[in-house]
Amino acid sequence: MAQPYPQPCDRGVIVAQPCPRELETEPDAATKRWTLIACVLASALALIDGSALTVALPALARDFEVPLNGLHWVINGYVLALASMTLAGGALADARGRRRMLITGCVLFGVTSAACALAPSLAWLIAARVFQGIAAAIVTPASLALIGEVFPKDERNRAIGTWAAASALTTAAGPALGGWLTDTLGWAAVFWINPPLALLAIVILVRFGSDGPRQQGHFDWLGSVLLAAAMAAAAYALADLAPSETGAVAGDGRTLAIVMCVSAVALGAAFVFWERRAKTPMMPPSLFRRPNFTALNLATVLIYAGLSVVFFLIPFDLIDTRGLTAAQAGLVFLPFTLALGFLSRLSGALIDELGARPLLVAGPMLAGVSFLGMGLFRDASLIAATLVPMLAAGVGFAMLVAPLTAGVMAAVDERDAGLASGLNNTASRIAQLLGVALAAGIAPLASGYLVALSLAAALTMVGGLVLVGVREV
Repeated sequence: MAQPYPQPCDRGVIVAQPCPRELETEPDAATKRWTLIACVLASALALIDGSALTVALPALARDFEVPLNGLHWVINGYVLALASMTLAGGALADARGRRRMLITGCVLFGVTSAACALAPSLAWLIAARVFQGIAAAIVTPASLALIGEVFPKDERNRAIGTWAAASALTTAAGPALGGWLTDTLGWAAVFWINPPLALLAIVILVRFGSDGPRQQGHFDWLGSVLLAAAMAAAAYALADLAPSETGAVAGDGRTLAIVMCVSAVALGAAFVFWERRAKTPMMPPSLFRRPNFTALNLATVLIYAGLSVVFFLIPFDLIDTRGLTAAQAGLVFLPFTLALGFLSRLSGALIDELGARPLLVAGPMLAGVSFLGMGLFRDASLIAATLVPMLAAGVGFAMLVAPLTAGVMAAVDERDAGLASGLNNTASRIAQLLGVALAAGIAPLASGYLVALSLAAALTMVGGLVLVGVREV
């Protein structure tokens, strides 16, 4: 991931794994403990990298002298690879062994992080970020599945709690740490966090345990390529919404953007056509015939696109407009990350009292109102314009994530729970790519900040309205 928040269905991937006790493959207590530590470290690679990079973006823009509609590829190159390859990474982990693929992914993540830190140009950095996204597409599903592989069902809640607490801590610390490193050592230092973490995870994984039983891993490679191409074309078109530096609306650049828009639609149609005919489709059409599953994923795209618009633009407002340092800007994200991290469990308990639907609807509505407030009251104090809305948005997403995860898992048959969780995470990453591109395209326009945050609010609240139709599960 590339922004300071976890994906909605991460824990669903863990829960969906077969019970090792039932398969008679349960490891000893030491192996469980050290495997969990390694998986937490591996997950931290993506969490810290994404959340720390958020506040380094203004420094990147200055150093490379690049506008927003070029800078967004630093985020979206990574997300594009991650979104299109995550299900492939999961299939490889099933077929080749979760532990083995997690080691492979950690090696690749560490190497590509070093390549990012040493980037002499923006093109180099974007290319390295694409390969880093491929590494994350291996690390993320393998680390989650490995937790489920070693912990039996009656021990998973405690393991998930430990993993979730560590994830919340690393996500919350990321922006502040990234800001401090950027101020002190420069933006490249953000990427040097990863190699030591990757090395430590690799040492633990090599020392403890072995791969469990392998499963047949099928993946729709053509579908993945079509999806990646469609998303790349859409991101290019959205990011080119703003006029050129000369103020022209037409021209070669605008013509290319129109071509990319048409290409995105054509490639998207080709992807849907192929998925209906593939033997092992990336996104099985049968799942999307279930109204709850379709509604939950549509809402995920809308809500997380809105969140991505906000989180891409906020650091530029804090640093370039308000004059905060990168470290100070990183601290501004704490109300959101801490509220999301520590209130999500309470949200899970409220499902039993109130049902899932009230939380599914109220959470996005609260977040949408907070985004609108950030735009309308931009000239107010930092507390009123940013800190309070960030806290409200964090509470809103804390209300949303637990029932969203439970709803996705319950909307499909038990045998499809792992795939459903992966698809929902893919939906949130597609949303992030589109949201970041949209923010980069709108922000340079007149009153672009207000327009972008208003659009983010609208997307988020429409997502909440979509969830009104979700049946209670």
